Amino acid sequence: MLIHMETLQFKTNVKCGGCVATITPLLDHLKGVESWKTDLTHPDRILTVRVSTASAEEIITTLHSAGYHAELLQRGVH
Repeated sequence: MLIHMETLQFKTNVKCGGCVATITPLLDHLKGVESWKTDLTHPDRILTVRVSTASAEEIITTLHSAGYHAELLQRGVH
């Protein structure tokens, strides 16, 4: 079975390792998220997420539930 993978990038306000520690269990357990990483050195604190079934809206809602902002910047199919 071929799984459709998509890469989503978000501008966030995730600023430090403590913030990453807060969102880690949320994103790790979100169904349809295959992998993710944050770039804390980028001015927009880019969160890149590879998904199979999770939507951009689900990721945004998940981050909002932890008190963080996320704005979809880009999506691409891989």
